Amino acid sequence: MPRAPRAVSLIALALLSTLARPGGSQPIESSGAAERSTDAAGSTRGATGSATPPGSPLAAPGSRDFDPTRAREQLEKLTTDVRRWGGRVGVLALDVATGATLAAFDERGLYNPASNAKLFTAAAALRLLGPSYRYLTGLYGEASNGTVPELVFRGSGDPSLRTRDLWEMARDLRAAGVRKVAAIAVDQGYFDGRYVPPAFEQQPEEWAAFRAPVAAASLNANTVLFTMRPAKAGQAASVALDPPGFAVLRGSVTTAKRGTPEKIGLRLEPSGQRLLVHLSGQIPEGGRAVSLARRVDDPRLVVAYALKEMLQEVGVEVGGEVRLGGEHQKRLLVAHRSAPLGELLSALGKDSDNFYAETIFKTLAAEKRGRPGTAEAAAELVGEALRELDASEEGVFLRNGSGLFDAARASPRSVVRLLRAAFLDPALGADFTAQLAIGGVDGTLRGRFRAWSRERAIRAKTGTLASVAALSGYILPPRGRSPIAFSVLASDLPGKIEPARRAIDDFVGALAEELWKGARAP
Repeated sequence: MPRAPRAVSLIALALLSTLARPGGSQPIESSGAAERSTDAAGSTRGATGSATPPGSPLAAPGSRDFDPTRAREQLEKLTTDVRRWGGRVGVLALDVATGATLAAFDERGLYNPASNAKLFTAAAALRLLGPSYRYLTGLYGEASNGTVPELVFRGSGDPSLRTRDLWEMARDLRAAGVRKVAAIAVDQGYFDGRYVPPAFEQQPEEWAAFRAPVAAASLNANTVLFTMRPAKAGQAASVALDPPGFAVLRGSVTTAKRGTPEKIGLRLEPSGQRLLVHLSGQIPEGGRAVSLARRVDDPRLVVAYALKEMLQEVGVEVGGEVRLGGEHQKRLLVAHRSAPLGELLSALGKDSDNFYAETIFKTLAAEKRGRPGTAEAAAELVGEALRELDASEEGVFLRNGSGLFDAARASPRSVVRLLRAAFLDPALGADFTAQLAIGGVDGTLRGRFRAWSRERAIRAKTGTLASVAALSGYILPPRGRSPIAFSVLASDLPGKIEPARRAIDDFVGALAEELWKGARAP
């Protein structure tokens, strides 16, 4: 990764992150932003009092009275088990205040971090874009006497744009006096034309939503939700599509008599720039509705087909075929702004959403290197952000922003260096910590560390692939003690993910028990 020519000051970044993007004259603006959450999901408050918040000066080091004996016993068990299963594991845990090592094993070894790679994407986004950064999505064109000859939908990579937002934009356009649109175009130029992120080609036949392609103008994370509801026995079940307009249905699902087992077939194939869906199977009369989400193959015009149908529904006449283009249109008619980046990042840290990660990854490149944003430029920018945070990019190799498939390598040491640097950084520590899953409470850790749900002490990012189990994050302390940053990366474990995960949890739990010794409420 090339060296950054100079460091960017925190003051300059703070100013840049608050600047609004340029728009047209007096556009109608809708917002997807919610109020910033002030509940415990973003708090570091424990059961016995307030811990030191991220980004604040730390009190006397917690490692002074820390006895790592039990944690090291669990570490020995973890490493022994993993090696017995034929796998590899690297571990590092340290005191955030002092940097003192509490436990370590092959901490410089390189591993596939799986979704722990999202930690690097999130930190770079907060560093380079700022927590208050918002995406702008707009409808552009020249309106005259209620007619827009060419209506352009221009996206800037908002991963959170949903059907309800597009409906609002359609209604706002009509409220502005538009009654006829001669043609709809989609400007996808903010990102490059590589819609399949690097390494996603390793499973080309996977139609699950987690492998959705990435585009600057996207809708519903470039997935289609099929919802089938039973009718009377012998009749076809109703099928609703979200978003509307893009998928073309063939076949049907039959409503069978009550008590019949549910069995639904859904076969997808590309059809030009649309998606052909072959339906088959049955659902029982009186049974529940069945919803299945599948990715699209070509994301370029998903939003255009949906917008066309929505405009017609709200009373705007739409002619012509939808197409790509419209880069020349400059007049903003309707705007939608996303929630702040600091809130969007919860999709990475808590929910491990690959689409959000890949889209935010490319946004780094488009914003800092100019359009079109590319994954290659984004990877370089992550390295620059790590250097600015004094976290070093040594031992970090990224091809994509999500860590999905075989796309990344990292060492426990590189992950923990990032965790420590982010926690101690006043500009991003709180937002970086708040986006992580809370053990026993939410996200991908809802079902783990339940014994720690009251303290909300374990904040971490999970990582899981067919042969990879990873967990990296913080153990937040009671008042007067220092947090622990840790990373456990285990690989080459086909068929052993669950026992590896339990062993990892036992190790992290032992660290937490020692950190909270004498401070937990009965």
